[in-house]
Amino acid sequence: MATHISQSCSHNTADRRMPAVAGQFYSASADTLADDVDGFLKSAGVSPATDLRAVIVPHAGYVFSGAMAAKAYMRINPVQRYKRVFLLGPSHKAAFDGASVNSQFGAYATPLGDVAVDLDVCESLLRADSVFCCLPKAHDAEHCLEVQLPFLQRRLDKVPPIVPIIIGTQDINKLERVSKALQPYFTADNLFVISSDFSHYPRYTYALDVDGITGRAIEKASLTEFIAALNDNASRHISNLYTSACGQSPIAVLLMMMGNGGALTMEHLGYCNSGDSPYGDHDGVVGYHAFAVTGGKAKDNATEKDTAFSLTIDEKRTLLNIARRTIENELNGSGLQPCDTTQLDDTLKARCGAFVTLTSGGRLRGCIGNLIGHRPLYATVMAMAKSAAFEDPRFYPVHKDELDGIKIEISVLSPLRRISSIDEFQLGRHGLFIVKGASSGTFLPQVAGETGWTKEEFFGHCSRDKAGLGWDGWRDAELYVYEAEVFSEDDLK
Repeated sequence: MATHISQSCSHNTADRRMPAVAGQFYSASADTLADDVDGFLKSAGVSPATDLRAVIVPHAGYVFSGAMAAKAYMRINPVQRYKRVFLLGPSHKAAFDGASVNSQFGAYATPLGDVAVDLDVCESLLRADSVFCCLPKAHDAEHCLEVQLPFLQRRLDKVPPIVPIIIGTQDINKLERVSKALQPYFTADNLFVISSDFSHYPRYTYALDVDGITGRAIEKASLTEFIAALNDNASRHISNLYTSACGQSPIAVLLMMMGNGGALTMEHLGYCNSGDSPYGDHDGVVGYHAFAVTGGKAKDNATEKDTAFSLTIDEKRTLLNIARRTIENELNGSGLQPCDTTQLDDTLKARCGAFVTLTSGGRLRGCIGNLIGHRPLYATVMAMAKSAAFEDPRFYPVHKDELDGIKIEISVLSPLRRISSIDEFQLGRHGLFIVKGASSGTFLPQVAGETGWTKEEFFGHCSRDKAGLGWDGWRDAELYVYEAEVFSEDDLK
């Protein structure tokens, strides 16, 4: 039976939401709590910004993530007079497919005092779109917003009313509706606090890698790259990696709002994980990033110069050898082996996207790639070679007895550049990446030469056959181009 979700909650302005995790995630003693938070802020080593719009902060127990959260809160100018603070976090306690606005209380209580709720804005959001609801069980025992309040209370001279929102959906279309409703409030008059921890429960060394990939995508303020990073991390099947960001939905909403206007800059302020705390271990950790969104000149992707990647002959040979050795190791049962990076130059450690294509007898035998360079190039080639040989759903896995007849081709990709018109696309030079909502698809540059398509046919086939958007779906989608340096074993003989 479906759970009934009311659109609004009855409320009384005298009602207070009592703390759910005081004495667990942070001290229940007002004096101790104030000292703890002040100590974190004092040690943060971050100065205030003049135009802070948003922060991304962790929500774990203070002994694990308090120091990292403080870096974000120190970007707040303490005398800034915000009209309200929007608190967005993920649901840990209730499963539902929307965004719950807590309009059932007039204030949130903490050991440091009460913080008022802006009930008028809460009710306005509930009326704005049916994606919003008021689900009490999403808030009553939830910690991810509550733990932010003591930092706001100690950092701001005067804490404005809050708008508490718990997001329970990962549906990209519903998240777009949430962002559209919040967009009018995403101004210098309001502060948005996005509550999220990052990798959950991999070993320490894997967390550093995974969180680095996710963090770099967020720093670019690109929803496309953020989603690609999450998918990339998931595709690696790292033991005990349950999520790359538990607050991925609130983060996505923030990135959507940033992409809908305004010259804003995403700043990465720091990273640690629970293994860095004296109370944590390295066997299963949780990652914590701190980010700030400030006013300032944003990167203009439309005017960036294409930067095709350049490799020497020796570097190409090294990558082809890495790809073949990766496949051989998998067939011999030794699996994905670490690469001796001391023998690699900096070019092969650069973060570049790449595709690995396998052919046999002149026919395609597998092709898998990663458009966005979240990992060092050599590591991307290793992962894509393994996937092309054994995980391309169009083909059965490569067998040991056919390996000698398989040829390997690698395409190293330049960074993605967004375009606003098909006129900016150069057939034969550019690859195409089409994104609309949760759907996406790509063609490498060499597809143009292989098919003889016109530019319009190239776009139509990519939209219909790769992105699943129909022949004309590209016309209202996000369009990106990239270049590729393509080389094969036959080229280097």
